[in-house]
Amino acid sequence: MKAEPARRESFDIAGGKLSAVVGGNAPTKENEQAATAHLTFEGVRAEYVGGVPDDIASRICADNWIEDWRTMSRPGHLELQRALVKDYGNYVARFDDIARYLRDHQPHAIMLWGRHDSYFDCAEILSWLQDLPRMEAHVLDGPHMLLETHAECCAERIADFVQRYA
Repeated sequence: MKAEPARRESFDIAGGKLSAVVGGNAPTKENEQAATAHLTFEGVRAEYVGGVPDDIASRICADNWIEDWRTMSRPGHLELQRALVKDYGNYVARFDDIARYLRDHQPHAIMLWGRHDSYFDCAEILSWLQDLPRMEAHVLDGPHMLLETHAECCAERIADFVQRYA
């Protein structure tokens, strides 16, 4: 009998910021503030260019994070984002169910990953591959907002994938 692969308790998201809320801790004002510290103009900008090499960051138009922040800072929108972060624990609680479904059904899958993603570590690809060993994984030299720098490449890979499996 094959042993079950080791399962993670959570993703390392936002450099661990969300673990304060979803890592088994009851939400408090302090840990919620830590988990939502990215909900600022600078935080939104960092989603695009934080930790990204300058030659890649220079290809991303500032208009994108400016518009994201303008939209996010409209009345009620930041509260909605905070509610999504607080609810993330419900998703984490379903990791085992999701993994079981993937192992049992083995759907065709493609993953496009930016190696400079400041929210998700590349090591997580291996976790996905435990459950989907035939998943097509592409790690590109890009950021969390991968389509900002690699839209054409991603579109080509997705189109090829869909053509093969549709």
